[in-house]
Amino acid sequence: MYRMTDEEFETAIAEALDAMPEQFMEALNNVAIVWEEEPSAYHVGYDEEWDIEPAFVEDEDGPESYTPAERDAKDDAAAEDAGGEYEAEDDEDEFDDLLGLFDGLSIVERANGYDDDIPDVITIFKGPHERCFNSREEIVEEVGKTIIHELGHYFGLNEDQLAAMGYE
Repeated sequence: MYRMTDEEFETAIAEALDAMPEQFMEALNNVAIVWEEEPSAYHVGYDEEWDIEPAFVEDEDGPESYTPAERDAKDDAAAEDAGGEYEAEDDEDEFDDLLGLFDGLSIVERANGYDDDIPDVITIFKGPHERCFNSREEIVEEVGKTIIHELGHYFGLNEDQLAAMGYE
């Protein structure tokens, strides 16, 4: 694990943004790029008021969220389809390595109308980068990949498409 100061992490983000192709940066409309130390309950979709923690899945239509009861029903259906037991993934530590998050509407979704009062947000998480990578060079490289990954979501790409491009 390699620790960075806040200033070093901000510099890594600035370097990654400076390295982005100009046409990508010019295509951004009302998008803020920020960083946080760790993902919060908001980032992982936890609703404290209702004590509901949605699970997230990615399919050909993009991300979809559902409640634990709905997830259990999907797990039961998957077990039935598989003809046996189905082990749901333990997602207790699922977000310990969440490097970044795009929170907003992709430009594809914006085509149906868009109210740009509140910016879409790309958040880069410092703590997970430090835990997952062992040197400043690795962190800087991965911050760049994370920004590209989250920009991919802004441009309408799903997880499979980004993985095929090498941005898992």
